[in-house]
Amino acid sequence: MDFKIIKADSSSKARITEFILPHGKISTPIFMPVGTNGSVKAVKHKTLHDSGINLILSNTYHLYLRPGSDIIKRAGGLHNFISWNQNILTDSGGFQIFSLAPFRKITKDGIKFRSHIDGSYHTLTPEDVIELQRIFKSDILMPLDVCTAYGTEYKKSINAIKITHNWAERSIEYWKKYREEWGGELFGIIQGNFYKDLRKESAEYICNMDFPGIAIGGLSVGESFDIFNEFLEYTSELIDNNKPHYLMGIGTPEYIIEAVKNGIDMFDCVYPTRIARNGTLFTRNGKIVIKKEIFADDFGPIEENCKCFACTNYSRAFIRHLFKTNEILGPMLATEHNLTFIKDLISEIKSNIESDTFMDFRKRFLDNYGRN
Repeated sequence: MDFKIIKADSSSKARITEFILPHGKISTPIFMPVGTNGSVKAVKHKTLHDSGINLILSNTYHLYLRPGSDIIKRAGGLHNFISWNQNILTDSGGFQIFSLAPFRKITKDGIKFRSHIDGSYHTLTPEDVIELQRIFKSDILMPLDVCTAYGTEYKKSINAIKITHNWAERSIEYWKKYREEWGGELFGIIQGNFYKDLRKESAEYICNMDFPGIAIGGLSVGESFDIFNEFLEYTSELIDNNKPHYLMGIGTPEYIIEAVKNGIDMFDCVYPTRIARNGTLFTRNGKIVIKKEIFADDFGPIEENCKCFACTNYSRAFIRHLFKTNEILGPMLATEHNLTFIKDLISEIKSNIESDTFMDFRKRFLDNYGRN
């Protein structure tokens, strides 16, 4: 992978980087909107494209179950199937299978699980998961791994990283056979739960392999914000700086800023779009719940100076009205706003890294955001 560090902050690990994927150049820090089934809920692909978003996340587990790899293969790959000509990262589905604890069995060979759709039984090996992403022609592939919940005992966490490391070896071996077919890049995943010795062991193991990028998994799985920060800072110190760093599953402003401070380049989460569909919106002064009565006659925009379609055309009062009357336009406008807010936040982060003022910006933003 052609990876470059463009600018590094002098007071933190924050940085601006660039690398090339099959569907174009990626500039980081970058937030990936989550389109689990190939579509970011309540927003059109054109809206994403017009806002400059060129990397979204879809989920291998969900696409495998529905519509199925045969349909996507016959369509010519996931990009053709969903009519998206920008980059796609496909998660392995390991986290989704992890969340189906009563319905899955993990062995050294792979995972046996029951579909959340119809209860049917399925088995996926690490090689199967890479093959699915090969069929999808994913721009970034993720290997099957074992994610463990906060509070998992030490012995089970040891077993989880042993399986994860074995699966990583099998995944990279399978990927290398076919990578030249379409150029998709495979990222390794660090696990280790909340045990620093296991985090260190996993980081060393994964970083010593020939992965083009490194992901940190198993954080933001129920722990407090302070513990999240502690283990993010610890783990990020162990990663090869000459590769992209991806922190899986975070997407709130405060988590994004802390991730960037610790040298993370990429992040994803359903949170910004999920809360938008329920009427919770990001502002510089913290989140607001637009359904509240106080916005019934508030004729200002959601956020002053925001350039999203919602803020430049409609009032808080009207958007509240849309939610109260269950009009689908409400969640659509709210989703576009929240994604625009995150995109604008990252643009400011980049500007402050360029001017070497990131840590000052971080303090100002968090002080203001925390007032509400």
